[in-house]
Order: sequence, then structure tokens, then C-alpha cells
Amino acid sequence: MFADYGIQKATEDDVPDYIVVNTCSVTEIADKKCRQTIRSFARRFPSAAIIVTGCYAQLKPDEAASLPGVRLVAGTDRKLHIIDYLREIDNKADSDGITHHTATRDIREFSPSCSCGDRTRYFLKVQDGCDYYCSYCTIPMARGRSRSGSISQIVGQARDVAANGGKEIVITGVNIGDFGKGTDKTLLDLCRELDKVDGIERYRISSIEPNLLTDELIEFTASSKKFMPHFHIPLQNGSDEMLRLMRRRYDTALFRSKIDKIRSVMPDAFIGVDLIVGARGESVELFEESRKFVETLDISRLHVFTYSERPGTKALDIKPVITQEEKHRRTRIMLDISDKKLTDFTARFTGSTRPVLIEHPRHDGSMAGFTDNYLRVIIDNPSEETANTVQNVIIEKYDPDNEHSAGKLAL
Repeated sequence: MFADYGIQKATEDDVPDYIVVNTCSVTEIADKKCRQTIRSFARRFPSAAIIVTGCYAQLKPDEAASLPGVRLVAGTDRKLHIIDYLREIDNKADSDGITHHTATRDIREFSPSCSCGDRTRYFLKVQDGCDYYCSYCTIPMARGRSRSGSISQIVGQARDVAANGGKEIVITGVNIGDFGKGTDKTLLDLCRELDKVDGIERYRISSIEPNLLTDELIEFTASSKKFMPHFHIPLQNGSDEMLRLMRRRYDTALFRSKIDKIRSVMPDAFIGVDLIVGARGESVELFEESRKFVETLDISRLHVFTYSERPGTKALDIKPVITQEEKHRRTRIMLDISDKKLTDFTARFTGSTRPVLIEHPRHDGSMAGFTDNYLRVIIDNPSEETANTVQNVIIEKYDPDNEHSAGKLAL
């Protein structure tokens, strides 16, 4: 948007006129890091106009506006209108900040987004907002009600990606399994249309709630040549009692059935699982239930999050409260389980040949990429012509410390 407006991206040697900070607010630590980042930019570039958007800006607009150097705060539904507000910034005194903020309950607009950055993968947002009010979570307060783009709009964006040479698209959103809510369309309908787009070789479905991951969608992924055998499914806890306290919409039996279904039709699929440890109410006994359940799951990796208190959530009424020391102990236990599962899963493919989408050259001349089932592979000294192409690669030794395998191009 800035480029279309005639503004160039600053280089390392430039002093920027504008700095946009797109914030997160999923934990208290995220809030803190956002504030630190803004203050750091204000110290380094005192003449720059700092623009703050994203979830922290939505939840705490006045706090964000009071930070040094901040000239504009744009809530989550206002970020695509930032260009419209630049004249307001330029016409006001330096000390005056401007806030454009819609009350979350009134947000209805879906703002399309497709980004690439410096990667070969594109990230295509198909849905925003969430109608699930889990007891520990502030996302519905920051992102508003569930809403989606149209299939024709999203397919058009995918075609644009293909026209720009993109080969892989990650389908993203806050609760993507809710795509099409309020219409007669579903995420499966969208995936079937995206599957027809010429030029795109790979799609990945990002985090999807287990109760919204239908058997039909799993079977479609297994039959599609473009949708990769890769799933990211939030469990959050392996105890049914904790799932009830968290106000999740499934139990461990349903979750296990989804893992078993994936494995039955895609034995090689990568399955990542989100897990929260140390949430209020998680007694020693309930933690042990969670640990034992997770250990028995045939998954590839855990994404472990230490519970963070969030103002305004129902979880604050739950007892007991877990000490920070005990939270960190439990986090370490679950991370160790994750490390073992990732090592065991990766070891299954040592010596095999998998298709890898090769990214651009690294500083040492090597190239990195991901297999279809999301194993990161580093290839020494490939030709530059292989960048942004899918190549068959022989998977060699796995490096658990750096979480990648060495590989070589198959002849």
C-alpha cells in the first residue's frame, strides 16, 4: 500500500519517515514486547511517525497512543486504511496522536490480505475473527466476530500469486474452519476451488480447530496433489476436565479420532499440536492426565505455550493458580516430549526421497526448503535455477539441535 502511495521501503542506512508496528496481544509477554519495540524505534528514530496497528492496538488503543513517537493507532479493522490517514498525521503537530478504532463488537468488515515477504510461501487470509469464547483467550475481544472473504475473491488472490511466480500458499485465518459461516459455503468448498488454480503447486492448511476438521476435509487433502499432508491442530490440554474449564468444544476422544483419521489416509503427514501448560485449574493430577494423553498421540510435534493471565477472561475465576516455577517445569516436560516426537518422526524419512520446495540461496550458498510433509531440509551448493522450484531430494542426517535435515538433490 505504501509503495502504491509513492513511499519507498527504507534501507538499513535510511532514516524512515514512517514506521508501522503490527502488534500481537495473545499473551501479556506479547504486549510487553510490543511496547518495548515501539519505545526502541522511538529512541532510534525520533523524527519518524510511528503507526501502531494489530491486536494490541485494538485492545489497548489509549495505552498504545500514549507511547513515545506514536502518531497513529489503527485498530484491527482499520489497518488497511492507514494510507488514508497519512495526511492527518502530516497535518498535525508532532505531539498529537490520532486513533482510529472501532469497538470490537461492531467490526463486520473482512479485510483481505495476501503476503509473501522474503519467503517463497505466500500467506492468504481467508477468514478473520472468532465466535469461540475460550476461557483463557482474548482473541475474540481483539478480532471481532467470525467473518470470511468470498470464494471468488480468494481464488482471485491465489491466481495473482501464481501470476507473480508463487508456488505455495498457506491458508490462514483466526478460525479458518469457520470459513463461510452465515453462508452456504464451507472451507472444503473453498479448498476444492483453490485446488483448480493453475500455477500453484502447494497449499497448506494452517491451524484448524479439531471439531471443525471434518473427515471430508481430511479425505480431500489425502486425495489432492496440491494440498500437502500437513496439519496444525490445537489441543490445548489432554485432560477432559481442563478442556471443560477452558471452554473448548471437543474432548480428548474426538481429538484422538482426528489424529487416527489423518494417519489412516496419510501415514506420512506432519501433525503439529498446540498445547497450553499451567493454566488455572490444572492440578498436578490433571497435568499428568494431559501428559499421558499427549505421549500416546501419533503426532509430529508440540507447540507448547506457558499459560499467561489475560485481563477480562473467564479463566481468572478458576482455581488453583499455578506458580511460575511449576509452569516452567511443566513446559520443560512437554517440550522434551515434543523433541522426542519430532526426532522420531523425522528419523522415519532418513534415506527416503521427498519433494522439496527450494527457497532462495542462503548466505553460505546452501538452500533450504520444506518437504511436502513439512520437514526442513538444507541442501549444499544447489544450482540457482532450483530456487522456487519443487525438486526431489534425498533426506540425509537429521540435526535435532537445529531441527533440520541435510539433503541432496536426487539425480
